[in-house]
Amino acid sequence: MRDTLPLLDLTGFPPIKRHALDTLQVNLGYMCNMKCVHCHVAAGPHRTEMMDDANLALIPRVLQARKLTTLDLTGGAPEMHPRFRDVVIAAHKLGVHVIDRCNLTILYEPGHETLADFLAEYQVEVVASLPCYELDNVDKQRGKGTFDKSIAALQQLNQLGYGQPDSGLILNLVYNPQGATLPPEQQGLEAAYRKELLAHFDIRFNHLFALANMPIKRFGDYLITKRQFHDYLRLLKDNYSADNLANLMCRNLVSVDWQGYLYDCDFNQQLGLRLPAANHKDSRPHLRDLLHRNLNGQPIRVAEHCYGCTAGQGSSCGGALHDESTA
Repeated sequence: MRDTLPLLDLTGFPPIKRHALDTLQVNLGYMCNMKCVHCHVAAGPHRTEMMDDANLALIPRVLQARKLTTLDLTGGAPEMHPRFRDVVIAAHKLGVHVIDRCNLTILYEPGHETLADFLAEYQVEVVASLPCYELDNVDKQRGKGTFDKSIAALQQLNQLGYGQPDSGLILNLVYNPQGATLPPEQQGLEAAYRKELLAHFDIRFNHLFALANMPIKRFGDYLITKRQFHDYLRLLKDNYSADNLANLMCRNLVSVDWQGYLYDCDFNQQLGLRLPAANHKDSRPHLRDLLHRNLNGQPIRVAEHCYGCTAGQGSSCGGALHDESTA
């Protein structure tokens, strides 16, 4: 596995700065029950990195100190951290909205039989990966049997109220292209997902997020193997749209790795592009620094993968940044 990948010249990418911080995105660890082709974290069953208790204890303190409104839990499979539920409960007590980046199949792993009920009890928003509404495409990208488990998990979440009108339980789906292409227009794709999943499986959801694959870690290695790495970066750069800059997730989110170190986004985390220090005397920025450090107005570190968030309709943890059909 390569830790670094070839880079393109970034000449022309504009400097960007942070707005007010409202979301803490925490990677609880890289362990996952799956090993997806498009994974930019290179997560899998063999990964052992997990956030320790000292850093876990800082999460509610930072949420409270910075008056943050959202805790976004990711991984790997964040639910595989043995204290995942403790973190959710602590945030819930503070009135913080919690997001779980869920691969759906985790609901059927041993020891997670009550996970869906727990998520519903604490009103956790579920953002679930489902790269297609057809079996062959999903299993090709995420492994044999994934589609059937994902459908069963979505049906279970629906039965608990997720995705249902006026339930307050939010279920959003995530689409990723299978290869070196940009995602299609989000609004039309969401309509197709809604129609197919309802007709064939009686599944309902709130929204679909169409995300571009990032040329990082496992997907970056895949592109190199297929000799498509530079062509894909050129595709991202050629489709750059300045309209997406204002709504980039790095404007109001900070990413925390399993060791507690800070990054502008999850993608920078995987590339080791740490958050800039407040001054040259500071050590590597850490979660504990947020107890007293305000990031508003600070510069954001950019690299060529930033074109993945600004290409076409744009791409972020919350889906497309603007609607191409009306832009």
